[in-house]
Parts: sequence; C-alpha cells; structure tokens
Amino acid sequence: MDFALTQKASEICRQAEDFVNSHLVDLEKAVLAEGWEAIQPRLAEVREKARQTGLFTPHMSKGHGGGGLTLLEQAHLSEVLGQNLLGHVAFNFAAPDVGNMELLHAFGSPEQQERFLKPLAAGKIRSTFLMTEPEHAGSNPVWMSTKAELQGDEWVLNGHKWFATAADGADFCVIMAITDPEEENRYARASMFVFPTDVEGLKLVRNVSVMGHEGSGWMSHGELTLENVRVPKDSLLGPRRGGFKLAQTRLGPGRIHHATRWVGVCKRALRMMCERSAQRELSPGKPLAQQQTIQEWIAESRAEIEAARLMVLQAAWKIEQHGEFREDVSLIKFFVAGVLQRVLDRAIQVHGALGMTDDTPLAFWYSHERGSRIYDGPDEVHKYVVARSVLGEYGVKVKR
Repeated sequence: MDFALTQKASEICRQAEDFVNSHLVDLEKAVLAEGWEAIQPRLAEVREKARQTGLFTPHMSKGHGGGGLTLLEQAHLSEVLGQNLLGHVAFNFAAPDVGNMELLHAFGSPEQQERFLKPLAAGKIRSTFLMTEPEHAGSNPVWMSTKAELQGDEWVLNGHKWFATAADGADFCVIMAITDPEEENRYARASMFVFPTDVEGLKLVRNVSVMGHEGSGWMSHGELTLENVRVPKDSLLGPRRGGFKLAQTRLGPGRIHHATRWVGVCKRALRMMCERSAQRELSPGKPLAQQQTIQEWIAESRAEIEAARLMVLQAAWKIEQHGEFREDVSLIKFFVAGVLQRVLDRAIQVHGALGMTDDTPLAFWYSHERGSRIYDGPDEVHKYVVARSVLGEYGVKVKR
C-alpha cells in the first residue's frame, strides 16, 4: 500500500487549499458571528464558484455531474475541506446528501435518479435521511416502529423519526420503514423509500436543540412525524426487505467521509493550538509553548492525528481494492472520533477562555462533533464488532 499523494491528488489538495483560503476563511467567521441563515446568499455564490473548479460533488462520476474522484482521492480532498466549517458544504460533499447520492446511484431506478439524484448532484436541491427514532435505541437499527403498508398502488407510512440531519429545507427524504414485520429474518423486515418532503402527512416538528443550538438548514437535526403519508408504489428504493442492506452500504463509505473530515478538523485544531501557544505569553517573554505540558499535548496530538490519518487511508484503500470494510470501518469510527475529541479538548484548553467563545471554530466543533462518538453507530457497537472479529480467530463466539 502506497498512500503517497499522486500528482493528481496533490493538485486536487492544492486547488482545494487555495479555494478555502480565498473564499471560505471569511465566510467561516461570518457564520460564527452572524448565524447560518444570514450567510445563505454568500454561501450560494461560493458554491457556484466551487462548481467551476471541477471538484464539485467529487464523489459522483462525471457522467452524473460530479468530479469523478476515487475514494482515496476523496479522502485527501475531505481532509483539506474538513479544516473549514463550510468546506464540505461548499463543494456539495456534505452529509446526508453524499450518502443519499450514493444510495440513489447504486439502487435508484432511472426515474428516481432523474428526479432526485440529478438535481442533488448538481447542488440544486437538498435531502435528508430518516432512520433514527426517539422511541428506540439508535444502536439497534433493526428495531423501529415506523411502518409502511402497501395499499393498492400506494405505500402508507406512519411513524416518528428524529436526528434527521438537514431535514429543515430538504426537498426530499430517504427513509427506512418496516414493510414486513412478520419476516423471520429481522434484517429483512425493513425497506427504504424516497419521496418529496412536501407530501401530505410528513411534518417537521422541530429542529432538535443540540448542545444549546437548534440550527437550521444543513446545520440542523430534525424531528419529524409521518401520519398516513401516501406515496406511489414506485417510491420503494431498491428491493423490498432490503432496507438494512442498503443502510449498511450507505454507512460504510460514509464513515470514510466522516473520518477524513475529522482528521481535517484535528489538523486545523493542532495548527491553532501551536499558533496560540507560540503567541500567548504567561508573562513577558514566556510563551505557553515553553510549558512542558503544552509540548506534550502537541506531541500527543500530532502522533494521534498521523495514526488516525493512516488508518483511514488504509480503510479507504481496502474498500477500493477489495470492497471489504466492516471491521476496518468500525476501527476508524471509534478511534478517529476519540482522537477528534482529545485534540479539540487540548486545543480549547490551550486557548483558555477564548476557546469557549465563538471567536474561533473550536467551540462549534467541540459541541457539534461530540456526536461523532454516537451517530453512525456508537463507539461501544463498533468496539464490539472489532472484538468479535478478533476473538473469533481464537474460537470465541462473542454474543451481544
């Protein structure tokens, strides 16, 4: 395995860095100071400029209006974009749109791809993904109450979902619901659907307040109810009873996107930590950087970031080469999320009171990325997956 940057990847990273420095640095300051809604006109202009780079929607093929990057190239790009709050949004590379595009590309009918995938890949509309329910543990994705019943030529959906990222303002949703509750195989009870969010009976109850912030648009997590939502029979995405399989297909590469973004956040936080410790003086002529504790934090952060980065690149390489990802994705999911939390915590501590303000992005990341150890499977589930695999080699059957 050779993770050295190819000439193409080097150019991609250089181009992305130039774009971030030229167009996103000031916009990041604006969103922290003014809020998400206030920057929408400027963000739209920046997204149009990003489209001209050829890297817009980098994860989709050129035939679908994307940049046509390999998974490894996407990982390198994501690391650069992750160093700015708006990097992924600017390049149409943000969740949940990325995962929904990949689902529609792999499983969508020609009609679904034309209606939903094409404008989503072009950055003209937004989407959301409805899976988690407040009544059930999100760590058990086969346990849900939202049901879809086929009545004639229509599916009728009833249920309750929350933490639907970016539901506020989304044009369509991808949703997981139980279609075959009597199926003996519990992994074959659910199916996935795709339909517009303006259907009768689908209601956005609220944007869930997370760590004191309700958010809006991309930066929101909605709670929704479905009351006798009727959609056409062809709203089924992929095969009936295939919901769990589609979810796993969506979440595998999706965790690569998350983890590379986290590495980018860590690199920015480390850079800020070093700059602050070099500039901030405890007393005249005695910068924080002279303190051994600070030096240890910097060294530990650098080591952990490098380890996390190589682990993520290895997982991306394995997926590209062999299509295998379960254990490797679980490894990066809990390990990189842990590194992210530790590096951010150290960076805030070095910044002191400034680190808790919105004068820097550290507080935003610290509050919003605490969820990294929960969403897409909590740490405990991923550690179980890894332990089960390792202990299986010794003849031990690990049971949940």
